[in-house]
Amino acid sequence: MEGQWAHLRYYPVADRRWLLLRPWIWIPRLLVILWTLGSLALSLITQGNSRDQRVQRRLAQRILSSLTSLGPCFIKVGQALSTRPDLVRRDWLEELTKLQDDLPPFSHDQALAILQEELGAPAASLFAQFPDYPVAAASLGQVYKARLHDGHWVAVKIQRPDLPFLLRRDLVLLRALAVLVAPLLPLNLGFGLGEIIDEFGSTLFEEIDYRLEADNAERFAGFFAASPQVTVPAVERSLSSRRVLTTTWIEGVKMQSRRELESHLLDPTALIRTGVIAGLQQLLEFGYFHADPHPGNLFALPGQTDGMGHVGYVDFGMMDSLSNEDRLTLTGAVVHLINRDFEALAKDFVALGFLNPSTDLTPIVPALEEVLGGTLGENVGNFNFKAITDRFSELMYDYPFRVPSRFALIIRAVVAQEGLAMRLNPQFRIIRVAYPYVARRLLAGDTAEMREKLMEVIFDRQGRLRVERLENLLAVVESDSGSAGDLLPVARDGLRLLFGREGSSLRQRLLLSLVADDRLNTDDLQALLQLLGSRFSPRRLATGLLSRLNPLAA
Repeated sequence: MEGQWAHLRYYPVADRRWLLLRPWIWIPRLLVILWTLGSLALSLITQGNSRDQRVQRRLAQRILSSLTSLGPCFIKVGQALSTRPDLVRRDWLEELTKLQDDLPPFSHDQALAILQEELGAPAASLFAQFPDYPVAAASLGQVYKARLHDGHWVAVKIQRPDLPFLLRRDLVLLRALAVLVAPLLPLNLGFGLGEIIDEFGSTLFEEIDYRLEADNAERFAGFFAASPQVTVPAVERSLSSRRVLTTTWIEGVKMQSRRELESHLLDPTALIRTGVIAGLQQLLEFGYFHADPHPGNLFALPGQTDGMGHVGYVDFGMMDSLSNEDRLTLTGAVVHLINRDFEALAKDFVALGFLNPSTDLTPIVPALEEVLGGTLGENVGNFNFKAITDRFSELMYDYPFRVPSRFALIIRAVVAQEGLAMRLNPQFRIIRVAYPYVARRLLAGDTAEMREKLMEVIFDRQGRLRVERLENLLAVVESDSGSAGDLLPVARDGLRLLFGREGSSLRQRLLLSLVADDRLNTDDLQALLQLLGSRFSPRRLATGLLSRLNPLAA
C-alpha cells in the first residue's frame, strides 16, 4: 500500500504534504479517530468517578479496545500509560498491560508470506519446527517460538503488514490534533506537542527497521557481557532482515505482577534492584540505553548474584544515546543532589540545556532547594521521581525552565522504570538504589572522570578537604546494605586509588589541603583519621567480612 512512501524515515513536513494531497485517506481516518477518542472521553467523563467495580472494569476494557482499534500509534501511547500506576487507576492498568504483547495477531498466512519474502525461503525449510500461532502479538509485530535444525529454540518476530504507511498517516494526523489542542492544555514543557510527536515518529520508524534493532541488541549485549545479572538474546543474523528478526529464546516470567513473580519463587525486590542499576549503568556509564523498559520487554530469570536478581531484556527497537558531556553532567547532578549543593545543581541544569546560559540563577537556587531539598528531607527514601517532575512542571511557570527535546526519551525511560518498580513494589524509590550506586562509583574512582568527580565532591573551591561529604558518601553505601560488609570493597578500592598510580592527583590535592596557608591543618587531618578509624576499624571490617562469608553468623 502506498509503496512509494515505504521509506523508513519520518519527515514531518513532506509527510504532511503527502497526506493533505490525499483527502480520500485522511478525511475518513480523521473521522474514525475523532469518533473513537470522543466517545471514549465522554464515557470517562461520565463514569470515571464511579465506585462500581463492574463499571470500572467495563471502562478499562473500553480503553483497551479503543486504543487497539486505532492501531500502532495509539497502542504505543497506551503502552506508556501501562507503566504508570501513579497516573492510571490500578484496575485499568491490568487491561492496559495487554497492549504490551497481548494484542490480536494478524493473519498467520500473511506472517508466513512476509517471512518468505524477507528470508527467501519458506518457514518449513528454514526451521525444524514453526508453530501455527504466535506466542505474543504487539503493536508492531508478532512473535513465534520456533526450533532450529540444531535443536535450539528461537524467537521469530515478524512485522505487521503495511506499517510504514499506517504509521505515517496517523503520525501526521496526531501531530495536527496535538498542535490544535495544545493551547487548551495546562502544559508548559518548554517545547511544543508537535515536537514531541516528531520525536515519537522518528523513534517509531527506527523501531520498524529490524536490521537496526539487531545492531542495537548486539551493542547492548556487549555492554553487559560481563554481567551475570543481565541477559540479552543473541541475534541469528542469517534468519533476520528488515521485517524479520530472529533471536535466541529467553525463558522467563514477565515482570508484570508481584504475585506472579513470587509464585515462581522469584524475589521482586532483587529484580527491581537489578533493573534500576542496569538502567543507571546505561545512562551514567555506557551512554546508551533501552528507552522502552515496560514489563513486556523485561523477563525475570531464576537465580541471584550478589543479592541482585537476573533479568532478561528483549525488544531493542527503541534505543537512544547520551553524549559523554551530558552523561558526566548527569552524574555530577546526582552527586550535587547527594551533597545538597543546589548552586552547582543549577549550573548542571544550564549545562544540560534546561536553563538558558544567560539565566540569572540567584532566584532559582532557593527554588531548587525548596523543591528537591524539601522532598528529600532527611530521608533519601522519600524521593519520588514522579513527585519531582510534578513540582518541576509548576516551577516552569515561574522560572525559565525548558525540557530539551534530546531528553524526552531519557525522561520516558526513567519514568517507565520507576513505574515498573512501583507496580511490583509500591514502596520502592529509585533514589534508594541510585544514591549508593553513584556513591560506590565515586569512591572506587575507577575511571578518570569518576576521580575528577570525587575530588569535586570532597574538596571545596578553595581546595580544603570536606570530610563531612566523604562521610556522607560512606554512610550512603553502608546504609544501602545495613552492614559494614559493604565497605570492604570500598576500603579495597580506596587504598588502591590512594596509593596507586591513578591516585597521584588525589594525593597532591590531599597534601595541599592539609598544608594550606603555610601551616598544617590538624583539624582536617584529625577529622579524616577519625572518620577512617570509625568506618574502617578492624572490628567493623571483621564483622562485615564474617557477615559476607556467613550471613547467619553476623
